[in-house]
Amino acid sequence: MKSGRRVSRVLLALLAGLTVGIIVGATGNQRALSALHMLAPLGTLWINAVRMTVVPLVIALLFTSIVGSERTSAIGREAVVSFVTFAGLLFLAAGIAWLLAPKLIEDLRVTPETSAALRATVSNTASATRLQLDHLPGFRDWLAGLVPSNPIRAAADGAMLPIIVFTALFAFGARQITPDRRATVTSVVAAVAAAMQVIVEWTIVIAPVGVFALIVGPASESGVQIAGAVGYYVVAISALLFLFTMLMYPIAHFAGVHVARFSRGVLPAQVVALASSSSLASLPALMSGATALGIPRRTSGFVLPLAVGAFKVAAPISWTLGTLFVASLYGVTLSPGTVLWVALTSVAASFSIPGVPQGSLLLLSGVLASVGVPAEGVALLIAADTVPDLVGTMTNVTGDMVATVVVARASGGLGERDVELGELNTDLTPPSSTMEHEP
Repeated sequence: MKSGRRVSRVLLALLAGLTVGIIVGATGNQRALSALHMLAPLGTLWINAVRMTVVPLVIALLFTSIVGSERTSAIGREAVVSFVTFAGLLFLAAGIAWLLAPKLIEDLRVTPETSAALRATVSNTASATRLQLDHLPGFRDWLAGLVPSNPIRAAADGAMLPIIVFTALFAFGARQITPDRRATVTSVVAAVAAAMQVIVEWTIVIAPVGVFALIVGPASESGVQIAGAVGYYVVAISALLFLFTMLMYPIAHFAGVHVARFSRGVLPAQVVALASSSSLASLPALMSGATALGIPRRTSGFVLPLAVGAFKVAAPISWTLGTLFVASLYGVTLSPGTVLWVALTSVAASFSIPGVPQGSLLLLSGVLASVGVPAEGVALLIAADTVPDLVGTMTNVTGDMVATVVVARASGGLGERDVELGELNTDLTPPSSTMEHEP
């Protein structure tokens, strides 16, 4: 009941922020708009308070999940099931985008005057976008950076994949040391996670204030700036992302969690995602929701850090519809085969999206050029990305929770009694012992 009241308060704050922002934006009252933007630091303070717990939580949850697993082979199976599930959901998103995105763009009517005006907007912002693209890491740099030369710097930068790789190696190394030393390390890490969870509880108390302050400013801008072709694109991509989000609920149901129960479990994370546009900031709420759904901590602590760091199920929809929208503005016709190629490319590229603002869209620029669409058109998508980014983040965290439910079901642990981090059995038999000979 307490959790339900908290979610209700945050939802009310979200709706109030949207309503107040849109009304004030429609009036055009500059004093009122300035007052709303003065609230932005409060939202930033709240989201920073949430984000500061994420890296310690990711490290602690992943470490204790790997060290607490009974067998190394069980970890390997769970990792394989996780990535197969990620890939399956990504291909599903790509298929839906391929089928529905062209039909949505067909209904877009762009006059030559509108197209010329939008291209002028692109040319005015293309230089800033080009500067961002020049600083984007290439595939070789991304691959080399997966193993961090300085894990502390990676943690400071919020580079999640290198942090995950370091933590996994650290945990496997801990499985090889003597039981008493392993117990000491695990106890310390579990205590860190418990302390972070206390801080998360504090941030939840002030969440309505933070959510309102975060959303009211962008809502006041979007209400007056979204119009015409760009407005149609924003509505179309938001609707398609929302549709795919709803389609994931039956997947959770078939995996063993009733739709109503899944809705209650994932809602807090969705609210944080809508307010912050950050999957990472939603991790504490995802962990709490997974526990409420009966997913063991050893599973959620392994799958969710991987998911928020590497799994972006909204990418195929954003890339496919975005490519078609920019192509229509430039008068470029894309064949169904080309659209399918864009959708499938997004599946592979989604695992290497750089951790920078609009990283997914910046990566899309190369795809635009490869299909004959001017790469600078991505600047228009970035300019219109405020609302789609919020909805896309909600889609991503929903996918994170669905993937965790599927992995828990495949691992046979869905509905098991959970244990707290401090209760983990740290006196594990090293992998080199008789444990390796179990059938």
